[in-house]
Amino acid sequence: MAKENVKPTRMELLNTKGKVKLAEKGHKLLKQKRDALVLEFFSVIKKAKDLRNQVDTQLIASYRALAIAEAMHSRLFLETATLAAHAAPEVEVSTANIMGVRIPKIKGLAIQRNLLQRGYSVQGSSAAFDEAVEAFEKSLNWIIQLAETETALKKLLQEIEKTNRRVNALEYNIQPELKRTIKEIQGHLNRLEAELFFSLKVTKKRLAKKAELEEDLKAKKKN
Repeated sequence: MAKENVKPTRMELLNTKGKVKLAEKGHKLLKQKRDALVLEFFSVIKKAKDLRNQVDTQLIASYRALAIAEAMHSRLFLETATLAAHAAPEVEVSTANIMGVRIPKIKGLAIQRNLLQRGYSVQGSSAAFDEAVEAFEKSLNWIIQLAETETALKKLLQEIEKTNRRVNALEYNIQPELKRTIKEIQGHLNRLEAELFFSLKVTKKRLAKKAELEEDLKAKKKN
């Protein structure tokens, strides 16, 4: 029997069949989108892995340079020189669109600077200290790129999970439910057709019997 909120009519049957076709088309498009997102996700994973290796390598070099600078000066000198920096690095955030997913683009501003731009006095410092500062600037630049890439991974993964839920809902819930509704409406219409056929058949027999009786009456009157 058709559901209470579904009218078991031929018009409803046609509408439901149209919904099935639309669901099948949407299911196909969502699967294509999901597959494309998965490919992009693995591509970004490779990029993130390479960037993480770059960050790890650069940080090791930076701390090594810092240790050399501290050995030549003192911790107090390093802290004082650090506090003298008057322009902190900044980042600029924009967005890019990857298959409908808004991915943040992070760009470092004034990350790598020359001696005059760094703010500390060159008097009393050494090339070792300058190299340590430059090494950490490079590290920060790699870290910003890694942050952008790992944020993209997170966004892509969220979109893949959301798209996959929609694909599964269409495949395992919506399409089967619509097909069950079609089957129920079709069954109801078939029963109505069978009942109508039976009713017409009975009516035809009654009419034939009535016509036969009338003919008999006419024949008796003539006699």
